Amino acid sequence: MKQTIVLALLSLALSIPCVSALGQEPRPRRWKDQAELAFVNTTGNSEVLTIAVKNVLDYKLTPRLNGNWKIGALKGKTQGETTAERYYSDLRFDYTFTDHFYTYLLGGWLQDRFAGLDKRYHLGPGAGYHFYSGPYTFLHCEAGLNYAYEDYVTGGNEDFLEGRLFGKYEYAFSDKNRFFFSAEFLQDFDDSENYKARGETAVIAGLTDVLALKIGYEVRYQNRPTPASLEKTDTLLGASFIITY
Repeated sequence: MKQTIVLALLSLALSIPCVSALGQEPRPRRWKDQAELAFVNTTGNSEVLTIAVKNVLDYKLTPRLNGNWKIGALKGKTQGETTAERYYSDLRFDYTFTDHFYTYLLGGWLQDRFAGLDKRYHLGPGAGYHFYSGPYTFLHCEAGLNYAYEDYVTGGNEDFLEGRLFGKYEYAFSDKNRFFFSAEFLQDFDDSENYKARGETAVIAGLTDVLALKIGYEVRYQNRPTPASLEKTDTLLGASFIITY
């Protein structure tokens, strides 16, 4: 939560246009920050507390090279007992070769003890292609490789090479309102039974120039959870506010 607030304040400060004493035009802002917050608290016969935060910080390093840092956290309590806890951080760099073709380098960390992962690290390159780039329809797909290391809550760990496939479709009804669907698939090359999939569907409605409401549904699936007694599928349905600077 503190990291999200700090990133939002830092991005807001950097977004203030800089005008020189000579009266030149403001320089194009390289930073863009998007903070997302969801909060649910019920008391009485049922006591449930759920907090989810996410922050995405974009920085255009050069006209062709873009950096992206995403952090997020989710924590849920039921009757005072923690029933959900997930933290992650992803750092990514994209290099654009043409209007359609680009490459990327992606690295990240994840902790989801209720899904059996004490920690997971991944790092790898890939390439993507923009099939449609607007003004209303957007579609891009990616393929790449990851070196992954996983440490399990039951003890033990493993490292492996996995393939990554990703796709995202987005339709913009207007400048402020849009729908998107994304899907990701990860396959362990050493063990055909060890694969993961994630899908997200969301509708985003702009309320002001900086504030929007998001209603989304996310599904996460792991075919070989550790320990095996865990459920293979986790879902998340929620509404959140998005602040964009």
